[in-house]
Amino acid sequence: MNTATPLPADDLELLEALVPLAGARLVEAGCGAARLARDLLARHADAELVGLEVDERQLEKNLAQPQPRLHFLRAAAQAMPLPDATFDGALMLKSLHHVPVPAMDTALAELLRVLKPGGWLYVSEPVYAGALNELVRVFNDEGVVRAEAQRALDRAIAGGRWVQAAEHRFETPVHFADFADFERRMMRPTFADHAIDEERLARTAALYAPHQGPDGARFMRPMHVRLLRRCA
Repeated sequence: MNTATPLPADDLELLEALVPLAGARLVEAGCGAARLARDLLARHADAELVGLEVDERQLEKNLAQPQPRLHFLRAAAQAMPLPDATFDGALMLKSLHHVPVPAMDTALAELLRVLKPGGWLYVSEPVYAGALNELVRVFNDEGVVRAEAQRALDRAIAGGRWVQAAEHRFETPVHFADFADFERRMMRPTFADHAIDEERLARTAALYAPHQGPDGARFMRPMHVRLLRRCA
């Protein structure tokens, strides 16, 4: 199913429109700060979620903020210490392209393994386009890995054990208070070293400057969502 109609710029609202979440047992691979997971569980009191994260610093922060029915494990998508056919649904939010390219197929096979027959996989990936992308590519060009993530999904579907149930595109707002906020969040994340030197910092700051207004800098990030289902 495809649609060109603009949808709410919110992964959780879109997820709620696509799949039932009441009583669902979910796993998120590459959960980061688990913002969507926390919001989801606050809105669906009988759901449960396991968040997997490889960044030790982020995992420590997550564990320091416990929440009922939210569990965290240090694990990668391509090697999940979880039993077979356990979960109703799985999430990968801006994380599939962070999986090493040679391990992407393995990660999708692992997600298939831990899902129950008929279970779903919601993959939300940023599109390689837009003003924010032009800034980020100065120090972190993700053109290749984002394309490889989509190819991995195509291969998974072609393998016959997944079927694509839905595909959507939308834009989500991104706000930075100032360049220092942008530098902290985008240029110096805890999970990656982008080798920021003075030249790259200056180039990025110059490109960022025209976007800064009295209330900060606002961008619209184009997103590509694909919902897969595990065949019975």
